Amino acid sequence: MDVIILSELKETPLSGYDVMTLIYRRFHILLGSGSVYSLLYSMERKGLIRGDWNERRRLYTLTQKGERAIEATMNSYNRIESFMANLLPKRTPA
Repeated sequence: MDVIILSELKETPLSGYDVMTLIYRRFHILLGSGSVYSLLYSMERKGLIRGDWNERRRLYTLTQKGERAIEATMNSYNRIESFMANLLPKRTPA
């Protein structure tokens, strides 16, 4: 879930409620607020995200460390995808 949150924060700041809504809409999984906020606080302690109060809600944004983490993850994904494409035999049309 860290990767999902970090990649979404790359686009726009999110609140905890926004994260719960996003996960539900995209994956049809309803997460409890305790799970989401625990994860957000953990990511904040690791320096991946920063939370700031905006009126009555806390908005989370990506830090530079978080940006580097999501870029490393995406690079790993691309390398794995390339490896798998080279590993599997190419199909010829029938």
